[in-house]
Amino acid sequence: MTQFVEWSAALSVGIDEIDAQHQALIDLINEVQDAVVGGLDREHQLDALGRLAEYTKIHFAVEESLMRIFGYPDYERHKAQHEGLIRSMLDLQRRLDDDRAALDDGLMRHLKHWLLDHILQSDQDYSRFFLAAGALSRHQKPSWATRMWDHLHFCGSKCWS
Repeated sequence: MTQFVEWSAALSVGIDEIDAQHQALIDLINEVQDAVVGGLDREHQLDALGRLAEYTKIHFAVEESLMRIFGYPDYERHKAQHEGLIRSMLDLQRRLDDDRAALDDGLMRHLKHWLLDHILQSDQDYSRFFLAAGALSRHQKPSWATRMWDHLHFCGSKCWS
């Protein structure tokens, strides 16, 4: 079966941790798409979308922290792009919860194109800046964000019981 969104070398920003997070976002979009196309019930679709939204927030926080650390000059514009997507996702979740919207092909195409366009344009810009400022492409250990996400993703609601 073909993936809805596929990772390729063209999407790499040259920073392993960020690339790994982008791959996780792609996996989550594919999971939402599978729930929609597979005809899973609304609860499963909303659960998949919720995981995508939460991981997106974590990923954006990591990117924005790096931008502040490295003094990225286009931080405000990039942050505004992130905030716009988060607002859209929160609005969508509210409309889905109220039964005023449905996960459909149009929504999935929008998420796919937003992510791919954002990585290929805005994220490539900051990665060139980070690398020129001395960021390393590789790190020996996964970041705190990756470790936290892995923990939450695999233990689910049991973590909070």
